[in-house]
Amino acid sequence: MIEFKNVSASYDDETPVVDGLSFQISDGDFVAFVGTNGAGKSTTMRLVNGLLKPTCGQVLIDGTPTTSLRTSQLAQRVGFLFQNPDRQICCNTVRDELLFGFTAQGVDSAQAIPRVNEMIERFGFDGDAEPFLLNRGTRQLLALASIVVMRPPTIVLDEPTTGLDYRECTKVMDLISELHMAGTTVIMVCHDMEVVGDYAKRVIAMTASHIVADGPTFDVLRNSEVLQRAHLLPPQITDISMKLTEDVPELHQSSIACADTLQQMEDAIASRVEKEVR
Repeated sequence: MIEFKNVSASYDDETPVVDGLSFQISDGDFVAFVGTNGAGKSTTMRLVNGLLKPTCGQVLIDGTPTTSLRTSQLAQRVGFLFQNPDRQICCNTVRDELLFGFTAQGVDSAQAIPRVNEMIERFGFDGDAEPFLLNRGTRQLLALASIVVMRPPTIVLDEPTTGLDYRECTKVMDLISELHMAGTTVIMVCHDMEVVGDYAKRVIAMTASHIVADGPTFDVLRNSEVLQRAHLLPPQITDISMKLTEDVPELHQSSIACADTLQQMEDAIASRVEKEVR
């Protein structure tokens, strides 16, 4: 479990970038943080994995404050995907990049190599290729694969689909969805409301360093007051549904019931997959 207790943080020890955040993320959750640039989303992600320490309050990972954990300990619990893969990739070959985390944690190569080979085969990587000569989408996949191969219980994704075309976006998000269904906790910052609506189970909306909404995805994304406060536009399908229910009020309860049924079906499938994996 990840818990924020009245957390504030700043980069200059004066102006808070996030202010008084309190929330919990349970194991196996899939949470999307949404809001405009400067709302505090990326700062919140850096607080989760310990890249930034709170100036006030506590961030707890499984009950332990991040201030009490070494970077190596946090890396084993929380994998982090930067918005720009070029800030994450640091090795001369794809294979070395996938092995980097194992080497840093002192994992025996006999255990690491089969998992690296599995990633190379799954994504069709050339293990000997130089990462910075790959296209933007492939570099993003490589950065994600270098986290996934370590199998952390939680992954934090800062705009994982930025700069990707539709095919690349689908490939990334399908992998993330598969990890979630197998029990991985997913925390994602995302500007693409279509991606949020398709994949996230819960949405936390932020504006001006504060949380303005926290709830099931479609409850938040069809709340016009929240969308206005957070300066967001809903996914197209949600927007159409909202407009229809404005014109025909009787459809409102039907649309809610339909969304709830779909959510229940997704939860049941995820639960079954998790049991089979175990």
